[in-house]
Amino acid sequence: MVWFKLPLLILVAVLQGCVAPGPQAPVASVSTESSAAVSQPTAYKLGSGDKLRVIVYGEDELSGEFVIDDQGNLNMPLIGKVSAQDKSLSEVEESVVANLRNGYLRDPKVSLEVLNYRPFFIQGEIKEPGEYPYKTGLTLQDAVAIAGGYSYRANDKAVYIRKVGTDREVSVALTGTRVHIQPGDSIRIPERFF
Repeated sequence: MVWFKLPLLILVAVLQGCVAPGPQAPVASVSTESSAAVSQPTAYKLGSGDKLRVIVYGEDELSGEFVIDDQGNLNMPLIGKVSAQDKSLSEVEESVVANLRNGYLRDPKVSLEVLNYRPFFIQGEIKEPGEYPYKTGLTLQDAVAIAGGYSYRANDKAVYIRKVGTDREVSVALTGTRVHIQPGDSIRIPERFF
């Protein structure tokens, strides 16, 4: 009867938490902040990798398509670098106008539009993890669909989102609210336990 009691004692110890758990995979830093912050759409801020069309009316040689470089600058003819990192499209447009007015054009008329946004990233328990092009108005549900849907092991009750420019993930409960994704965001779909 001793052989029967030993497995029973081990089972009781595990259930009571007396046995130290085995090694676990490293877990990314997860913020306990409210997930409301990531579920609301925010005003778009430009960043490295965004491709813009700049039109300077009446000045074809100054117009064109430009990509914001790694330092967050838009490199334009005649005026050189214009800071665009973490600025709105209208703020960059105002900077371009101010730079052109400063000794180059009397009354510049400028129009800017985003041609291609930075991609978003999705990983974890998803059928096709990877980098995908961003489309205006993208939600978490859309991102999952673009990546082929959840894998059979996916936890479809919560996800982790690391917003562009931050180093912490935020846990977001999927309770029927629409979660908005921004260009450059990284989404991680966790594995369910049962």
